Amino acid sequence: MSFNQFNLDSRLMTGINRAGYEIPTPIQLAAIPAAMAGNDLIGTAQTGTGKTAAFVLPILHKLLDGPRRVARVLIVTPTRELAEQINDTIRELAVGTQIRSATIYGGVGPAPQVRALREGVEILVACPGRLLDLVAQGVARLGSIEILVLDEADRMFDMGFLPDVKKIIRAVPAKRQTMLFSATFPKEIEELASMSLHSPQRISLGISRPAQTVSHALYPVQPHLKTGLLIAILRKTDTDSVLIFTRTKHRAERLAKQISHDGFRVTSLHSNRSQNQRQAALTGFKSGHFQIMVATDIAARGLDVESISHVINFDMPDTADAYIHRIGRTGRAERSGDAFTLVTPEDNDMIRTLEKIMEHPLKRESLEGFDYTAPAPPKPATVVYATHHSPTPRHVPAAVQHVPAAPQRHTSPNKLAPRSRVKPR
Repeated sequence: MSFNQFNLDSRLMTGINRAGYEIPTPIQLAAIPAAMAGNDLIGTAQTGTGKTAAFVLPILHKLLDGPRRVARVLIVTPTRELAEQINDTIRELAVGTQIRSATIYGGVGPAPQVRALREGVEILVACPGRLLDLVAQGVARLGSIEILVLDEADRMFDMGFLPDVKKIIRAVPAKRQTMLFSATFPKEIEELASMSLHSPQRISLGISRPAQTVSHALYPVQPHLKTGLLIAILRKTDTDSVLIFTRTKHRAERLAKQISHDGFRVTSLHSNRSQNQRQAALTGFKSGHFQIMVATDIAARGLDVESISHVINFDMPDTADAYIHRIGRTGRAERSGDAFTLVTPEDNDMIRTLEKIMEHPLKRESLEGFDYTAPAPPKPATVVYATHHSPTPRHVPAAVQHVPAAPQRHTSPNKLAPRSRVKPR
């Protein structure tokens, strides 16, 4: 099987070959012919299965004929990171075709986006809020849209964008092709599909389970030892790029600093970082300048880096869907990958849920040579005293004495260890 079987315009083969696409993935085999036939489409496919190319290639095929410098395709996404990833795929596959695209999202100044719209582009990749602002200002015009793509629809629902998405649907022509992709289908997304699609073809590739190309391992550990165990794993594991997930943005920033202090090249991605900082982090991670990225779930749906060999859950996610999307950052497009999760006793319920979904026990690992018996640091002491006016003792934290830190040795950044798998004890 090859991409020649789809009868795509020959001008697209340059981009396909440059992107290194050789064998279509299952979602591409199912979705590309349906999309090229002009059918409305509902797709449920696991993260990292080549879904973006599955809708981008039929779009480019259609745009090669017809007017230019007018917005004919609108792709709506929940996050600016995902918008940029989709736009990167468009530019990569459209090389040499003169097809133009632009991203539209908030958090940055609108001037470059307004300029791109006025100069004329064929594809808009947009987040709902900023797009509606520009429509209201008369800058973005949706009257010529021929294809509407709603990507990660359930994520847009989770983020409260569903009312805005419905406004966008009402703003585009009723006669159009619509493709909707969603990892899950709650009642609200089913209603959205029924109002926006006509006799859609459904393509489902088993989103309820993680990709089979990913191997899973749990590392039981006490909470106070998690950071030490993580760094020990990074030192001993054969990796390319590593994506680490934490539950909160503050923990992501703190953990990134601790890993950096240990000599690794690391960056972070979370909502406290500006758009320029996020983009620099993504670019540096994708290029290999940073070996490790520590992120919150903001990255889980948009990050597309082929060299990610390991996803590590420093914190167990709150839901099984979140776990699936996190670990979907590795094992992409039929490549193999590893998902490690540091687990504490409070994670047992989620472990049982994941094992039920995957229909087999998850492998438990222990890292050889790591001291799992180290005690937790002592809690701050308290002093008890009585006030002059009241004999009742009051407990207050003891004063903390600040002692200058010992001088640190400066070492060159570690390279991740030579290739050797972590061996279970």
